[in-house]
Amino acid sequence: MDWLDTRFADCLHHATHRRRPGEPFEPAIVNTSIYALPGEPQGQYQYARWANPTWTALEEVLSLLEDAEALIFPSGMAAAAAVLYSQLRPGDHVLLPSDGYYTIRTAAEKFLAPNGVHVRTCPTAAVAAEPLEGLKMVWVETPSNPGLDLADLRAVAQRARAAGALLVVDNTTMTPIGQRPLDLGADVLVSSDTKAVNGHSDALFGHVASRNADLMAGVREWRRIVGAIPGAFEAWLVQRGLDTLELRFSRMCDNAQELAERLALHPKVRTVRYPGLPSHPAHPLARSQMRRFGSLIGITLADAAAAERFIEGCRYVRAATSFGGLHSSAERRARWGEAVAEGYVRFSVGCEPPGTLWEDVERALAALPD
Repeated sequence: MDWLDTRFADCLHHATHRRRPGEPFEPAIVNTSIYALPGEPQGQYQYARWANPTWTALEEVLSLLEDAEALIFPSGMAAAAAVLYSQLRPGDHVLLPSDGYYTIRTAAEKFLAPNGVHVRTCPTAAVAAEPLEGLKMVWVETPSNPGLDLADLRAVAQRARAAGALLVVDNTTMTPIGQRPLDLGADVLVSSDTKAVNGHSDALFGHVASRNADLMAGVREWRRIVGAIPGAFEAWLVQRGLDTLELRFSRMCDNAQELAERLALHPKVRTVRYPGLPSHPAHPLARSQMRRFGSLIGITLADAAAAERFIEGCRYVRAATSFGGLHSSAERRARWGEAVAEGYVRFSVGCEPPGTLWEDVERALAALPD
C-alpha cells in the first residue's frame, strides 16, 4: 500500500469521524467579519482577518496532505509574496529562477530590489552549479514554467543548508501528489492552488507549507497584518476541488504521457518537452524525485502562426493562460515575452477521454501546412 494513498484517504475522511450525529460532513461556508468577543480577547476566532472556520477546515486537510503546517492565501502570488516579504530584509540576497514563473521575478524587481534586497537569477537547470554562499533564500521551480527544466531538489537542499540559505520550492505544477519537496529537503513550498489543487478553473487560491514553525509564524503574521486573506467561499471551492485531486491528477498525467509520446513521433512537431520522455535531458532525475511526470507538455511548432493555428484547430483544448484544470488548455508562451521559441506551446493536459483528445490534437496538427 502506498503511504501517500493512505494519507490522501485520510484527507478525504478527515471529517468522517469528527462529526456528531446530525452534523454535516462538509465544512460550512462561514461568511462573517466579526465574532462574539466579550471581555478579554481569547479563543481562535477573534477577528475575521485573523482566522475563519472555513479556512481552518481547508488548512487542516492541506496540512495533513503536505505533512506540514499549511496556510492558505487568496492567490498563488499572495502565497509567494508572504514567503518573500516575511523572510527577506534589506541587505539579504535571494536567488530566483530566470526561467520560472515571470511574476515572481517581477515582484522581486519592482518591490524587493528597491528596498535593498539583492536579487540574482539563474536558469533552473544551472542551479546545481550556482554559488549559494551568502544567500538568505534560494527559490526553485521544478519543473520550470514554461520550459519544464528540472533542478535536483535533494542536492540543492543540501547545498542551501550548508550555505545557511532557505530553500523555497514552487510546487504548483506537480501538486502534493506528484512531488514532495519537503521530503526532499526543502524548507518551504508554495503552490498556486488556482491550478490543479482546485482543478475547476473557478477560484484564485494558494498555500504555503513548511515544517519550520518559526518561518510559518512569520508567514501567518504577515498574512494577518497585511490582510492577504482568502474568502470563505473560495476556500470552500478549493476544498471541494481537493477531494478529487488524486483522481484528476492521475488522469491528467496519464493523458500527458500518452500525448507526449505520440507528439514526439509526429512530423509537424519539431520538439516535445516532457519530463516523462527519455529524450528529456533530466529524465533520470525526474524518475528519482517526481512521483508523476506532470500534466504540462512543451510543444515546439514551426512558428508563431503554426502554434496559433494549432490551438485554434483543437476542439477540446481551451485557448487560455493558466493550467491544471479539468479541461485541456494551451497557449503560445512567447506572447508574454517568455524566453522560448515563437512556436512554443505550453499544453496543459486535462481529463478528457485520451483517445478523443489525441484524435482532436492529431486533426489540428494535420491541418498545419507542411
